[in-house]
Amino acid sequence: MRLNTPLVTSFTFEGIEYELDMAFDNILDVFDQLGNEELRDYEKILRCLRLLLDDQELPQSWQSRFELWNHIYENFILFKEKEPITYDRKGNPMPVPKDEEDNKRHIDLEQDAEYIYASFLQAYNINLYEQQGSMHWHEFKSLLNGLPSNTIMQRIIQIRAWKPSKHDTPKHQEEMRKLQMKHAIHDKDREEVD
Repeated sequence: MRLNTPLVTSFTFEGIEYELDMAFDNILDVFDQLGNEELRDYEKILRCLRLLLDDQELPQSWQSRFELWNHIYENFILFKEKEPITYDRKGNPMPVPKDEEDNKRHIDLEQDAEYIYASFLQAYNINLYEQQGSMHWHEFKSLLNGLPSNTIMQRIIQIRAWKPSKHDTPKHQEEMRKLQMKHAIHDKDREEVD
């Protein structure tokens, strides 16, 4: 997301201009379709394209539809956050730790929906139900990622990310483990937001 670039509402693919419905609730519907295990991959793609492009004419070949879907997903839905590179004193890039805990998800858009709603209302006075159909996906993700630390969603993220330290009392460690169990993400296949 760039502040000097308008939010994407259309794009050109293979010489055809498409209008794109990037409302956050529509993108959440797309994620629901992607998670529907009863559908085959080509059915998921077709449903997602119909959600995003409404009644616009789709390419005839399945290969082109697949490429169109990949283009939309990679360029407009998926956020590729670049990790900052740390350099040593000589200017050499430092190795990046491959700790599995660092890649652990701390938010689930479906499971945490009520906490996200409450946090947006608390932090920004934004009622997400009133924003359905209008708030752009990129706006939603930016506001979600920028929630203040005093919101319930940020507190749950802190609980999920907590790791015991030698300074924690046994009582505190036990309380935090109970909270982590209570707020654990249950479905590993859901779309993550970091």
